[in-house]
Amino acid sequence: MDSTQLALLALIIGALIGAAVVGLTVFALRSRDRTRRVTSVAIPDGTDAVLQGMDDAAVVVDASLLVLSASAAAEVFGLHVGQTLASDPLKLLVRGVRASGVAATETMNLRRGIEPRLVAARASVITPRLTLIVIRDITERERVEQMRRDFVANTSHELKTPVGAVTLLAEAIDSAADDPEQVRHFARRLTGEATRLGQLTSRIMNLSRLQSADDIVEMRTVSVDEVVTAAIESQQITAEGSGISIARGGDRGLFVRGDPQILIEAVSNLLANAVSYSPPGAQVGVGVRDAEDAVEIAVADHGIGIHEDDQQRIFERFYRADQARSRRTGGTGLGLSIVKHAVQRHGGSVELWSRPGRGATFTIRLPLVHATEAETVPVRKTKKFTKSMKSAGARASAEKGAR
Repeated sequence: MDSTQLALLALIIGALIGAAVVGLTVFALRSRDRTRRVTSVAIPDGTDAVLQGMDDAAVVVDASLLVLSASAAAEVFGLHVGQTLASDPLKLLVRGVRASGVAATETMNLRRGIEPRLVAARASVITPRLTLIVIRDITERERVEQMRRDFVANTSHELKTPVGAVTLLAEAIDSAADDPEQVRHFARRLTGEATRLGQLTSRIMNLSRLQSADDIVEMRTVSVDEVVTAAIESQQITAEGSGISIARGGDRGLFVRGDPQILIEAVSNLLANAVSYSPPGAQVGVGVRDAEDAVEIAVADHGIGIHEDDQQRIFERFYRADQARSRRTGGTGLGLSIVKHAVQRHGGSVELWSRPGRGATFTIRLPLVHATEAETVPVRKTKKFTKSMKSAGARASAEKGAR
């Protein structure tokens, strides 16, 4: 066979191979089109529109766990049309539902990007071939529910102490009815426990109000000078009874927007903590600073300080860094939590600096209202609050002296 014949043979073989490749390609494309037509027919009309209108993540999968349709929210969980389910918990849920024919809901962990989320996934069979999966993110709901359970448990625990003490003291008074001196002693202690119970109840109510979704009603321009003055006056008697002086310094004539009573209580709580955890003869400082578009109110003491491990949790409800000392000073563990929520409701923040043995400094940072925008309205509605705080301080000081 000469070279011409070889070339012709090679050309024929190449043509045959090319024709076979083209035929296979056409066949594959037609098969894919048929599959798509079958799939599109298999999905009930309007399914895509319904899924796209859902806020929750939802997908329709076939018997092979291939995603045929998906809502927009499903993509954040990595569920895309044309891909099979990658989550093992979802696979087990779908297979169990298809085997039983009964819809089921399970709580599981899925990743939203790189973040793990707690979800409630419900699977339902909609046709012999198709299964609907609806995924609802319940991470935040469970977090809030856990906070509620903790709050109820902690509150119940804290209320048991003064209630139990009141009961025992009442029995002691009854037993010592023939001894006037003992009756007076137990009566003073009973008054102290009743005051503590009232303060705890009041603080629980204040914290619940601050954590509610309602906006603060009494929002107006407030003089920072008047807030600081009222807060210092509310703690002055307690500080003097402990031999502690309160020094005030910094900028004057600054204004913020908010509820004056809530702001006074926030600063008062910081001062009360500073006084409680300072040794006799120490000084507590209150400073105000104009930090460009913010007002910083700092309360500093030279007390025992706060350990670094406790600083991360110090603003939690009922958390006490020094349990024994808190019990002696009658602390409720709610003061700093109230401060945090009060400041956050005013668009601000609170920061802590502390070293064990060197004291602590709490700094409240609130948005500044410039003097040209400020309405110089005196804080009239807080007088009753200030008076009651002074009375409470006097009672606490007297009780401490009695002990």
